[in-house]
Amino acid sequence: MNKTTSTIGKLFLIPTLLGNTTPESVLPEGTLKIVREIRFFIVENIRTTRRTLSKIGMGNLIDSIEFIELNKHKNANMMDYLGVAFEGNNIGLMSEAGTPCVADPGSVVVEMAHQAGIQVVPLSGPNALIMALMGSGFNGQVFAFHGYLPINERERINAIKNLEKRSMIYNETEIFIETPFRNNALLETLSQHCSAATRLCIASNITMPDEQILSLPIADWKGMKIDLNKKPAVFLIYNSGENRYFEKGKKKGR
Repeated sequence: MNKTTSTIGKLFLIPTLLGNTTPESVLPEGTLKIVREIRFFIVENIRTTRRTLSKIGMGNLIDSIEFIELNKHKNANMMDYLGVAFEGNNIGLMSEAGTPCVADPGSVVVEMAHQAGIQVVPLSGPNALIMALMGSGFNGQVFAFHGYLPINERERINAIKNLEKRSMIYNETEIFIETPFRNNALLETLSQHCSAATRLCIASNITMPDEQILSLPIADWKGMKIDLNKKPAVFLIYNSGENRYFEKGKKKGR
């Protein structure tokens, strides 16, 4: 898919696997076809990207690929990342898992591409945040992603209470994540400090064989035995009169 030198290449934003699945099970054929033709990639980690590209079917062509490792902690240079596009080459931007630039580094490269007049092309593929929202049953019209909550216990509790209030005020689904080895602790904190009527959804190992999406009121989460340790998970809370919904449902015999 190399271009002539008179044509500027494109920046393709390439979703990748969320875990140990086959590319064909989560990535459209159109996405796979484009990836297989790219020879320049901007990535978080070269080693893991090479493994992913091997699964996608790059074969021996991997040895001809040029990788640029994205380092969000240093001052980036546009030509370092995107210079080959001006020679007519397409570039792929890949994250470690899921969708680039969504709860993921890479937006600085996309910003540079826009400033340089390079066409940005997002490709279809799995995104754990959106898939969790889809499966939650919560408000998909108004929602916000908050990244990681504070580690400090007092600050974390305050953050949870503020998100709960925000959900009630704005009829908004609040989405956040945690480092997998702290998932169980976060669930315990949510169970202790959210109101019984607040609904909590936990979506873990999305797209994997043991994928689990549970969406229940906090009252039902209390005392539930579930082990989320080391499982990539998305947490969502929602409280905007849902207790009234369930009351109406009961009255109607649902």
